Amino acid sequence: MKRLVSVVVPFYNEEANVAPLARKVAETLDALPEYEYECIFVNDGSLDGTRAALEKAAAANPRVRPVHLKRNRGQSAALVAGMRAAKGECILTLDGDLQNDPCDFPNMLSLLQQYDCVCGYRAKRNDTWFRRLSSRVANRVRNAILHDGIRDSGCGSKGFRRCCVEHIVPFNGAHRFFAVMVRCAGLTIAECPVTHHPRVHGVSKYGLHNRLWRGMYDLIGVGWLRRRYVTYEIESEE
Repeated sequence: MKRLVSVVVPFYNEEANVAPLARKVAETLDALPEYEYECIFVNDGSLDGTRAALEKAAAANPRVRPVHLKRNRGQSAALVAGMRAAKGECILTLDGDLQNDPCDFPNMLSLLQQYDCVCGYRAKRNDTWFRRLSSRVANRVRNAILHDGIRDSGCGSKGFRRCCVEHIVPFNGAHRFFAVMVRCAGLTIAECPVTHHPRVHGVSKYGLHNRLWRGMYDLIGVGWLRRRYVTYEIESEE
């Protein structure tokens, strides 16, 4: 019996990227006969033609399930909405800017047979020197405070077993701390190198203001959450 995989991708004003990403996902997963798949493509209140592009992709491939948020709520909200709507045993995530590549899915699915969560890291990052530097500094500071052991928390290529979803606390910026919550729940994590392409269409939604200052604020909150995080097991009835 084939295992169902859910591919969750948030889109905000990424009209030109929807169709090529849908094709890449289909090409990769159609070549894996042991898996069936669905694509949960989340429109995060886009102001361009992203909604129409998603509906067109769904008409071309019935495995594509668009989810439209009523208004822009941010990348974390879009990811959590998609992950909660997913039906698959495994959930794979990508950013909607075509910089992540579905070609890494087979390796991630292989690791998910042993681990609860797989976090990709961009071994060859195709971004500006400023973005690479700011990301390196942010990851070092985050690791020093939270000790999550993840070298590239901002990488959109991630994989989860379904059991991870219930342990993810939704808040603005949560997508950079998924690994912290997974570890707090006592679940296992692996890392793997992933492909990273330069952006071709659209513009980045992140800059110094919404990465540095908000990131520092989030670190304080997540540090508190890590110390107060609660998990439990219900005793089975005899």
